[in-house]
Parts: sequence; C-alpha cells; structure tokens
Amino acid sequence: MKLPINVDLKGKVAVVTGAGGVLCSQFAEVLALSGAKVALLDINEEAATKNAEAINALGGVAKAYKCNVLDKVSCMEVAEAVKADFGPCDILINGAGGNNPKATTDKEYFEVGDLEADTKSFFDLDASGVEFVFNLNFLGTLIPTQAFAAQMVGREGCNIINISSMNAYCPLTKIPAYSGAKAAISNFTQWLAVHFSKVGIRCNAIAPGFFATAQNEKLLFNADGTPTARTGKIIAATPMGRFGKSEELNGTLLFLLNEEAASFITGVVIPIDGGFSAYSGV
Repeated sequence: MKLPINVDLKGKVAVVTGAGGVLCSQFAEVLALSGAKVALLDINEEAATKNAEAINALGGVAKAYKCNVLDKVSCMEVAEAVKADFGPCDILINGAGGNNPKATTDKEYFEVGDLEADTKSFFDLDASGVEFVFNLNFLGTLIPTQAFAAQMVGREGCNIINISSMNAYCPLTKIPAYSGAKAAISNFTQWLAVHFSKVGIRCNAIAPGFFATAQNEKLLFNADGTPTARTGKIIAATPMGRFGKSEELNGTLLFLLNEEAASFITGVVIPIDGGFSAYSGV
C-alpha cells in the first residue's frame, strides 16, 4: 500500500476496533506502515488475527485481540492486555459499528395499505433490532473510549478518531436506527473534544460517503454487475459521479493524526464523500 502522506507514528500505540472488517483493517495497516504498533480488536477474533498476520508479513507490528465493544469488562481487559504488550494507547480508532435488517424498513416511503401488506414498514421495526444498532454504534464507541482514553489522559499527542457517516448529516431512507446512531457519533465526537481538551487528547471523526467494498457490493450491484436502483440514486446525488475508493480515506486519517499539521484541530467531522453532503439535488 502506498501512503498518501508521510506521518511518523514511530513509538505510538494504536488501537483499532472493528478491525476484522475491510475499512478498519485498512486503517490498521496504514497506521502500522506509518510506524505505529497496532492492536486490532474485533469480536471476530479469526478475522482480526488474519488481518494482523497480513500486517506483520509486511514488516509492521500488529496483534489481534478478541473484544466485545458492548462489554465494558471485555474492553477493560483488552486495554490492559494491549498496555502490557505494547504500552499505553496513543491512538484510538473507533471503527466498530454497523446496521441490522431488523432495524431497516423494506420501502423508502410509507404508503396506504402497507400496514396490511406483507412488507416491513416503520410500524414493524423491531425494538430489539433498533436497540442493537444504536448500541453497537454509539455504546460501541463510548465504551472502548472509556477503556483506552484512560491511558491517554495527561499525555500529549493522543488522538481519538471516530467513524461517523453521511447519514449523520442527512438520514438515508430505510435505515432510521443507523442514521440516528451515526448522528449521535458526530455529536459525541464534539462532546469528547471539549471534555478532553485540557488533558492532551484531540478527538475528531471522519464521515465516509459511499464506498464500494467486498462487504457491500451485493447491495450495490446486481448479479450481472449492473447497478441496483439504490446505486443509481447514490451516484446521481454524488457530484463526482462515482463511489469512493477505500484508500481515499487514508489521507484524512493520517492528516488528523499528524501533530504538526493538525495539532489545533479537535471536534471536527470531515466528510469524505465526493460532494454528496454539499449537493442539494438541483
């Protein structure tokens, strides 16, 4: 992987939650290639281990840890394990999150007759599914921050990067719980930035737009490779006229972690979206 900018993270300990996934494993690799020792956390230990081994094969320093971001005891135990293995945490990337079908409507617009029809409308959303999505995204950021920010307090040059989303700015149809949870992440990022401003911790977030990855390609493209109707809407509302490439997130991540370039930046959420958040549709 070619790094878009050079940031010296030698001597830094970085923790990435959700590191069994595509984007967060990439973030972990970027941090390792910049010199950091990286802890990859995921409830799927096998996936995290595979990604850590790939980083080590490239000459980086990485180790996987099984962690449930919704369990404070699990997070605290992993925080102590990372500290024993690498030292206290300097960088926390809160990447764990996601949606659930139980918190998703079948249709974009409610229509008369949907209550009787065989369709999942707003009125059929499962409360436990909504709770799971909100907890995974919001508490799944708050609890790891409690565990690892405690190691940052009073040490200069520490950073927390949260992962927000385009739907934090404007809710996407069909996914009210996920949209609400990501809006909460953007708000929480600002709250953390203020709360930790006196003790050496900067807190910012990136808000990815629409990126085509192996994890979501079946939602975006039909079996024959043609775009789905939802893909057509996304591209039409993205002024740059395409999906983002995952590596296009790396520059912003490294910029925010650069103490020379971004030392006075805290409490911001940066859209990486090809202009989606700026476009009114007309």
